[in-house]
Amino acid sequence: MKRILIVGAGGQIGTELTAYLRGIYGASNVVATDVRECKNLADGGPFEVLDALNATAMASVVARYHIDTIFNLVALLSAVGEKNPQMAWGINIGALMNSLEVARQHHCALFTPSSIGAFGPTSPKVKTPQDTIMQPTTIYGICKVTGEMLGNYYAQKYGIDTRSIRFPGIISNVAPPGGGTTDYAVEIYYEALRSGHYTCAVPSDVYMDMIYMPDVLKACVQLMEADSAKLVHRNSFNIASMSFTPEIIAAEIRKRLPDFTMDYDIDPVKDKISRSWPDCLDDTCAREEWGWEPEWDLSRMTDDMLEKIAQKLKDNTL
Repeated sequence: MKRILIVGAGGQIGTELTAYLRGIYGASNVVATDVRECKNLADGGPFEVLDALNATAMASVVARYHIDTIFNLVALLSAVGEKNPQMAWGINIGALMNSLEVARQHHCALFTPSSIGAFGPTSPKVKTPQDTIMQPTTIYGICKVTGEMLGNYYAQKYGIDTRSIRFPGIISNVAPPGGGTTDYAVEIYYEALRSGHYTCAVPSDVYMDMIYMPDVLKACVQLMEADSAKLVHRNSFNIASMSFTPEIIAAEIRKRLPDFTMDYDIDPVKDKISRSWPDCLDDTCAREEWGWEPEWDLSRMTDDMLEKIAQKLKDNTL
């Protein structure tokens, strides 16, 4: 990677990935784009307002900046997508197809995130294999499976260097959650510090894989820099870091904030989605093919989340 375009840079991953990549490859070599102005991204390097559904505009940015690698991060997430599946399909697949075509025409590598949402209730729940049955029951998951297949198709038919990771639920203290089923694992830290109480929309006994943002950023770069000849898989790799229920994360917070309380008001949509997803993924292929290994566990992440969010509250930046 030398000249990078991030499409959908204003979202949860893109906000932090932009700064992370600029720190590695140089600010002028990482072009951030989003459908709306993002001052925080524009202040640190080149930024363009770009509608990812406009392939001509995307190709123009790629040509002007001599881009060789595209990160397509555009997506409506699981719970939001269920409210308007037609729009979710149009945005998620439309942005992907444009990214694939622009990558083909301009000889770019392409990274597109997949998700544990690509699995469904018929997939093995524990240590879900890299290669297994994938029958998701959400439009978000259907888009992710379709995206994986399209990525492999473009790699096989056109020789495009497409790569992808099936991310667990992503936890971050920088960008706010964006309407995903795993968002409770971000919100709980904010509410623990704001009010000492959190009402959880996900059932108490549901395990889901999670990952802390620093490991997400590391994984993106590590995969895209990996030797292509060593990749048996491309679209998409399971990775895993930690798996827990709402009760487990609440107990971890109480170790630091003993008065923290939590009750439940179960969202039927998130209930159904969370129960359809794996408890934990088998990430052996990622470990063997490109050296994946997480650095963060629940305890260390909880310390960092509470510290960073407490500082934001103190600085009145929330």
